[in-house]
Amino acid sequence: GDRSEPMRQIRSRIAERLISAQQTAAMLTTFNEVDMSGIFDLRAKYKEMFADVHGISLGLMSFFVRACVIALQEYPDVNASIDGSDIVYRDYVNMGIAVGTDRGLVVPVLKSAERMSFATIESEIKRVALSAREGKLGLDELSGGTFTITNGGVFGSLLSTPILNPPQTGILGMHAIQNRPVAVGDEVVVRPMMYLALTYDHRLIDGQTSVTFLVRVKDLLEDPARMMLEV
Repeated sequence: GDRSEPMRQIRSRIAERLISAQQTAAMLTTFNEVDMSGIFDLRAKYKEMFADVHGISLGLMSFFVRACVIALQEYPDVNASIDGSDIVYRDYVNMGIAVGTDRGLVVPVLKSAERMSFATIESEIKRVALSAREGKLGLDELSGGTFTITNGGVFGSLLSTPILNPPQTGILGMHAIQNRPVAVGDEVVVRPMMYLALTYDHRLIDGQTSVTFLVRVKDLLEDPARMMLEV
């Protein structure tokens, strides 16, 4: 039969924010896909050395954070927000990282992510994810985000349309990595591929900007050595 129980406070708050996002933003999603073989090859070559030097493993998320930071600096509309009749632009990137917990989804924020190295990004993600799952995040660690990355791929999601985290105007959705046949020149080869989804606020970001931003993220991810060298 039916069973009723009070909605937990965090679930109620999440529900309010999702409805607010739907009602206030003109949300649209654009898609692309990224060949992950460059990142896989680089990690396989340097992961042990990286761990020895920095004391932390080299995961995937740092590549996505770094790629988004670079693209956001080149496309400031995606890092901006609407405040009444004004547009607020920022010369910093506060990157929200969506983390699933027993109490629901929370989005801790990496403040001034543009200043962080790959090792710092990895250690900060590990720290905030652990704090999130233990329910120990402070309010300052959950506020002030300018862009968000969410990874449904850890749960097996192949494709999704993420919902904005107001007042942000962009959110990147990562998804499951699958080996798929792709055309490289005149040959068909099997590569580890991931679909990317960018949901954006069409009130501020036009279609061309959203598409070129996502293509820029894709290009950065497919040439990770160049991204790490900052050239």
